[in-house]
Amino acid sequence: MRHIRIGAGAGYSGDRIEPAIELAEKGAIDYLVFECLAERTIAIAQQTRMKDPALGFDPLLAERMQAVLAICSEKKIKVITNMGAANPLAAAAMVRQIAQAMHLKLKVAAVTGDDVLDTLKAGDYTSDQDIAVDSLGDKLLSANAYIGAAPLVEALAQGADVIITGRVADPALFLAPLIHEFNWAMDDWRRLGQGTLVGHLLECAGQVSGGYFADPGYKDVQGLARLGFPIGEVAEDGSVVITKVAGSGGQVTAATCKEQLLYEIHDPASYLTPDVVADFSAATVEQIGPDRVLVRGATGRARPDTLKVSIGYIDSYIGEGQISYAGPGALARGKLAQAIVAERLQLSAAAFDEIRYDLLGVDAIHGAALSAQASEPYEVRVRVSARSGNMRDAIRIGNEVETLYTCGPAGGGGATKAAKEVVAVQSCLLPRRQVTTSVHFE
Repeated sequence: MRHIRIGAGAGYSGDRIEPAIELAEKGAIDYLVFECLAERTIAIAQQTRMKDPALGFDPLLAERMQAVLAICSEKKIKVITNMGAANPLAAAAMVRQIAQAMHLKLKVAAVTGDDVLDTLKAGDYTSDQDIAVDSLGDKLLSANAYIGAAPLVEALAQGADVIITGRVADPALFLAPLIHEFNWAMDDWRRLGQGTLVGHLLECAGQVSGGYFADPGYKDVQGLARLGFPIGEVAEDGSVVITKVAGSGGQVTAATCKEQLLYEIHDPASYLTPDVVADFSAATVEQIGPDRVLVRGATGRARPDTLKVSIGYIDSYIGEGQISYAGPGALARGKLAQAIVAERLQLSAAAFDEIRYDLLGVDAIHGAALSAQASEPYEVRVRVSARSGNMRDAIRIGNEVETLYTCGPAGGGGATKAAKEVVAVQSCLLPRRQVTTSVHFE
């Protein structure tokens, strides 16, 4: 039975580059997929594009492509990535320039159509949190539909060596080469469901090969410093063996695959994607050898009539200040510092929608009630953070914490402060017919 080998080169925008190089050099793969686009990433990228129309794609795009394009060209490995973010056309142009500078003959495609901001502005839409989209006004930054595998399959059929997309459903990046290579029908729901399972297992890269899994003494993982990213050996029926490059760090086990299988899945029997409603409830996971796990048994139903749209907008501004205390009485001095800042902010005219006072290492994670029985620490770090409707008041938080140097308890040090704009995300549904995708070659 014929197999296709797909390597996962990245699981998020800032992921390590070295494992992708290892996959290209030693993985004997047919496709290398970089999944780098999180929920808010594209809204932030849209902000960047507003400031400079030539930007808006992943900031590591050039570095990743410079690292792998020559190897992939030599070994006939096709590259698929959503690093186009808010500007796939500019991203594709950059990749072409890099290929030309390296004297490589590669056909680079850009997939567009996920940007539906104008469609939402012209319609009457409500988010999943019951907010009218048009009420966001100038705060609205982006609206991108999760498109499926079809335009990527089209690009592959036209001979693309590299495909740059924006907001594509993560599993679709891996599903597209399976549809193309095995000539699956776009309504073969069983195979599309199993192919979506393949994509879901691979989309977070190192998570399925031991990253985000290790827990010393309970789930030990060796070689995490040079964690190997996964490879999916996919058969024509969609069944997959998850493995990694021999000798690389990490591990591929039934347990790592089961954790990733359930990761971010609301309902395993009804996982909605643009291509299929996948059903993972009958999937089986079997260890068949060292770092080799066979996963099969997923199926699917007809795809939804609507597409999820991720809406990015400016929500608020967050200010933060931190300062440390150490030695005898550190906890008492930290608590006094909190009380001083709280009273000063009450006396000021600053307005906050939300504010919190934490002692890092004491009560910042589980709160005061669960942390009350802990022994007194030798050192503490005070953190005060607040959310405001304006940047001026957000800045006030850090300034008040910093004044504890000379206007607070003894022995404070290492103060830091920051204030930032918060880009938030909500979602809505858009009829599929209102989203039109295109494939661009230069």
